[in-house]
Amino acid sequence: MSQFGIQLHSKSKTKRYGNGKRKLKFRDKRKSEIGNYFSATKMSTANEEKDTRKAIRRRGGARTHALKRAAFAVVLLKGKYQKSRIKGVLESRDNRNFARQNIITKGTVINTELGKAVVINRPGKEGDVKAKLIEG
Repeated sequence: MSQFGIQLHSKSKTKRYGNGKRKLKFRDKRKSEIGNYFSATKMSTANEEKDTRKAIRRRGGARTHALKRAAFAVVLLKGKYQKSRIKGVLESRDNRNFARQNIITKGTVINTELGKAVVINRPGKEGDVKAKLIEG
C-alpha cells in the first residue's frame, strides 16, 4: 500500500543485471503514475433503473468515468448497436468467482434481452458496457 492509498506496482528489488550487479531504483513513482484499484463493475439489481458511474481525476485534470453498476449494455447486432438490459452474468474468463458475484469485465459472457453476448470493452475504464452478440 502506498502513501496515496492506491496500488503501487514496482519492479522486484532482487533482480540483477547480467554481470551480477543488483538493479537499483532511479526514482519513486509520481502520483500521476500510480494506478487505481480494480473497479469491479457489478450488474445492477432489479430495482435499479440506470447505470452508476464514478468520476476519476486523471493527469492534467482530465476526467474519466468508472462504471460501478451496469443496468444496460450496448449490443452489436448485425452491424448496428442496440441498447439492451443486462439480465445476468453467465461466465467470466478472468475469474470464475466473478460470474457468481455478477462482476463484469472484458471477455465476460452476459445474458441480455437480445440473447447471449460477450463484453468487448473495459467497463471499469470506459464507463459503459459494449457487447457483441454470440451466434448460435
